[in-house]
Amino acid sequence: MVKKQKYVSLLALGLGVSTILAACGGNGDTADSSATGSNAAEGTEDNFTIAMVTDVGGVDDKSFNQSAWEGLVAWGEENGKEKGIDGYDYIQSNADSEFVTNLNTAVNSNFDLVFGIGYKLKSAMQDVATQNPDTMFAIIDDVIEGENTVSVSFKDNEAAFLAGVAAAKTTKTNQLGFIGGQESVVIDRFEAGFIAGAQSVNPDIDVKVEYVGSFGDAAGGKSKAAAMYASGIDVIYQAAGDSGNGVFSEAKDIVKADPSKEIWVIGVDRDQTEEGLLTLDDGTERNLTLTSTLKGVGTAAKDIATLTMNDEFPAGEVLNFGLAEEGVDLTDGQLGEEALTAVEDAKSQILDGTLTVPEAPEN
Repeated sequence: MVKKQKYVSLLALGLGVSTILAACGGNGDTADSSATGSNAAEGTEDNFTIAMVTDVGGVDDKSFNQSAWEGLVAWGEENGKEKGIDGYDYIQSNADSEFVTNLNTAVNSNFDLVFGIGYKLKSAMQDVATQNPDTMFAIIDDVIEGENTVSVSFKDNEAAFLAGVAAAKTTKTNQLGFIGGQESVVIDRFEAGFIAGAQSVNPDIDVKVEYVGSFGDAAGGKSKAAAMYASGIDVIYQAAGDSGNGVFSEAKDIVKADPSKEIWVIGVDRDQTEEGLLTLDDGTERNLTLTSTLKGVGTAAKDIATLTMNDEFPAGEVLNFGLAEEGVDLTDGQLGEEALTAVEDAKSQILDGTLTVPEAPEN
């Protein structure tokens, strides 16, 4: 049975491993050394290895998968590890049907810790983790059970609420767009938070919602964005993985063709400022990334890797990070002073409990 959900900050800046360890293992529920199996005993610093199985989109999606991979690369650099079977590596999933095969490949390659990046891997990870109790598994964005597992989730709705506030304070048409990858409980949090944030500024604001149907379809994202911008929407928040790159592409194409257009994209999961950079034909530089919601996937992955390497795997834990735990946030980006002030006010209300952000859309 999964232990009681804990709100533990692995992500707070400046926290050393010893502090993290106390947070994750300080209660009486922490599993004893047998819970992590024989692999834990063998996983010394010298031979400890990690594999990451991606969701569709790959480690260069400039979003969710890439954030996780960057965390493991940073872990490898700090610990003198090299990419490969003797250090850390990733296995890319090009379709959902590859999840089980890829997870089993990681197990059969004797990696000590296997990360599954994304809620779509839940079923496959649960099955493979149950069948392989001597390997440790960490899932991002969902919950699996077992003493050889740890589950990490984020309060994406809180960061999305701030993005909605920023968008509503920036729009000149009072028309906003939200483009999701695939409909799910996780993306529901982004949609619900964004709409609630925008409506907290202007209850009558128009927010159009569209889903691409995939996290790996940049052309589909571009098509959805083209229709939205053509309808008068001037700010789009995309929570769509690699499909979101199509939103940036369309925005840049529009502004390059007509520099008088004032349109924006809101990035997701990592600072996507670079994705909005544009040089016009006259040499003028523009940045179309209004702001980005941040999600500490890479930092969480890096910290769990360190804990596990040090034989302190947080067995059976469910970790959930929001604004209070410094697990999500919003960049300043290109926001004006009025928007920045409104964002800070909203953040304060969320942190002091006077504002509760919905996790699911109203309909």
